Amino acid sequence: MPLHKSPNKTTEKSKHKKRLLWLKIGIGVFLFLLALGAGAFYELAQLAKNLPDPQQAIDWQMTQSTKIYDRTGQVLLYEMNNNGRRTVISFDQIPDYVKQATLAIEDKDFYNHSALDWKSIGRAIITDISTGQLSQGASTITQQLARNAFLTTEKTFTRKIKEAILSYWIEKYYSKDKIFELYLNEIPYGSGNYGIEAASQAYFGKSAKDLTLVEAATLAAIPQSPTYYSPWNNHIPDLMQRKNNILDQMYQLGYIDKEERDRNVKITPTFLQKNLGSIKAPHFVMMIRDYLLNKYGEDAVNRGGLKVITTLDWNLQQIAEKAVTEGAKRNAELYKGNNAALVAQDPKTGQILALVGSADYFDTANEGNFNVATQGLRQPGSSIKPFIYITAFKQGYSPDSVIMNLPTEFSSKPDCPITGINYSVDNPDCYHPQNFDHQFPGPVTLRNALAQSMNIPAVKLLYLVGINNALQTASDFGITTLNDPSRYGLSLVLGGGEVKLVDMVEGYSVFSQEGVRHDQTSILEVDDYNGNVLEKYLDKATQVIEPQYARMINDVLSDQAARKPLYSGSFGLTVFQDRDVALKTGTTDAYKDAWTIGYTPYLVAGVWAGNNHEESMQQNAGSILAAVPIWNAFMVDALKEFPNESFNKPDPVVETKPMLNGQFFVNGQVHDILYYVDKNNPTDAAPQNPANDPQYNNWEIPTQIWAQQNSLILPYLQQSLSSQ
Repeated sequence: MPLHKSPNKTTEKSKHKKRLLWLKIGIGVFLFLLALGAGAFYELAQLAKNLPDPQQAIDWQMTQSTKIYDRTGQVLLYEMNNNGRRTVISFDQIPDYVKQATLAIEDKDFYNHSALDWKSIGRAIITDISTGQLSQGASTITQQLARNAFLTTEKTFTRKIKEAILSYWIEKYYSKDKIFELYLNEIPYGSGNYGIEAASQAYFGKSAKDLTLVEAATLAAIPQSPTYYSPWNNHIPDLMQRKNNILDQMYQLGYIDKEERDRNVKITPTFLQKNLGSIKAPHFVMMIRDYLLNKYGEDAVNRGGLKVITTLDWNLQQIAEKAVTEGAKRNAELYKGNNAALVAQDPKTGQILALVGSADYFDTANEGNFNVATQGLRQPGSSIKPFIYITAFKQGYSPDSVIMNLPTEFSSKPDCPITGINYSVDNPDCYHPQNFDHQFPGPVTLRNALAQSMNIPAVKLLYLVGINNALQTASDFGITTLNDPSRYGLSLVLGGGEVKLVDMVEGYSVFSQEGVRHDQTSILEVDDYNGNVLEKYLDKATQVIEPQYARMINDVLSDQAARKPLYSGSFGLTVFQDRDVALKTGTTDAYKDAWTIGYTPYLVAGVWAGNNHEESMQQNAGSILAAVPIWNAFMVDALKEFPNESFNKPDPVVETKPMLNGQFFVNGQVHDILYYVDKNNPTDAAPQNPANDPQYNNWEIPTQIWAQQNSLILPYLQQSLSSQ
């Protein structure tokens, strides 16, 4: 029997153990790989689970700008979109040149491969491994669409995986043409322009359907690096080189012939200036923006692609901006009045044609973006007077009626003296307004009193018509801020309440239209992304007062002879050859506010001048010096845009009652109007005891003193007044 084991048996046992070991290792590796694969599959499933569904979300992601236009729908005033400018157009509106240029540079085999181009991916992986960076994209058009619509531009493997999943989904849900359409509407073209239409409008001022070959190739060159290649940056030579590469690729692919390539390689297209995308008529546009946000909400305005046609006349707006800018600069130098505003309106429709809210919207240091025209509450001075006068005309007075323009104390307090030209009583309970020129001529017609803006007759007239009645008239005419009668006294007629310029222009438009108020508006139409009309202008007209009374106001305010004494050296600024133009001015205490509102039957324009924080302008810088020149500068050019039209004359007024009929010297006596008129029923019989009126003595005593001083010339004064 051998003393040792056979070497063959030992070798077989050793081999068996090795096989078992490798089997265990293999099973372990398999289990490891299986677990790794399961983990990867789980991670992929989690990634896919959290991705958006392109079928449901892609239209929602394709946000569009809300565009605000002038009244022609041709001048883009402003484009609103939190994510930049975009206008979506259909595939058939995109020219072949754009499609071919894009395919040539971005993905020439787009129509032949699936979501991913594996050959390009292989080349990119080799490059990325050799460089150690994720520098190569190898992205198809579908991948770029997935990335731009749903993902970020970060260069990570996770984002690449998400992009691949989304790309397969997109290819599953959409045709190649639809994917290409979405891509051309989605991708960035630099400087805040998204999609081919926005880029075409921004850089060339035309719709994408009108692009030439060289323009199409230039735009196709931008998306690879939108910021760098934007025509509004400083890399035009590089942009042109890439454009030429695209033209060459288009030739190689058979899209264009050699002559087309060679000719267009030599062309550098002409780009619009960058400021094309800036805001026009900023105060007006921001007013429209606030309206839209309030009515339709943030999402609809910032993402919904609304098309807004406003009432703004771009030609008149430019005239208005020039007049305000130059006028405010002049006022700042001469009168320390740094700001001004202007509103122009079509009185026949209520449509705002021009609006300038301050001298410089972009002067943020001086709050230039504050819209004085619509937000500012300013005292109107004498520009409020026509609303009191028309209330008087409605009650039976007329432009020929006479009132005594004499120093008058309107308070009945015992410490307030009734007579005296130079009042010296420093008592807040006393009220004795002064005329602008410090003159007191005695009897004046309401025509001259209004045309020459005399203060004392206006205060008397407000007392006669009643504050509540005057406030109701102002409200009927469109003044929205004088709505608390308890706040106002007789100083209301001299501008003792706060108003808005935009309201004053609306109010004066009612005079222009013989008592018809057309509700003020700034929008003609709002359409949604699909072209559905959300709102459309509809004239809302209301006859708020009989035409006769408005014609009286128009006749007075357009009477050049009547207003000439007030304007003196500036009279020429109120006259326009062969044009019927009415106007009224106003200046507040301490020269804080200067107003001019003038109108024709076809145009109303109002100007305010002053300072934002109500600092006083230089002494004597009233409406004639600070506001009339701005108003004139606008009207001179604006009136050229309209055919001429004259005001209708009022019917003759027949009245036999003294004072109401213009007669103040009766039977050798002179009295103030309260002697003949009961203010509650002015056209009825004279009051039996006029002294019962609390203002009677305050008005009558100065009248008697004046009559005694002028007794010898009273007949001549009556004759002179009657001839006016």
